[in-house]
Amino acid sequence: MRDNMTPAESVLWEHIKSNKLGVKFRRQHMIERFIPDFVALSCKFIVEVDGEIHNFQREKDEERTRLLEENGYRVIRFTNDEVLNRIEWVVEKIKESILGNT
Repeated sequence: MRDNMTPAESVLWEHIKSNKLGVKFRRQHMIERFIPDFVALSCKFIVEVDGEIHNFQREKDEERTRLLEENGYRVIRFTNDEVLNRIEWVVEKIKESILGNT
């Protein structure tokens, strides 16, 4: 677990914290053996913000997503670039996914 958020995580957190999207998100909440970036437990929804390292661990990320989905979670991923340069679009995609998930 990390104490400090990445710049992209900080930007996204400002848009989703405090029930701003109608659900409560938690930062780095452990699920099974994984610690997702953000999770809304009430609707079993996970948001991951992927940095450059994820370009080299796609198989690992796919396996992690599969295991979380097997536990009933919906996982959505965004790149740092998407969060930092298209935050309105990212927030809209999260809203759409939550509405489709509740």
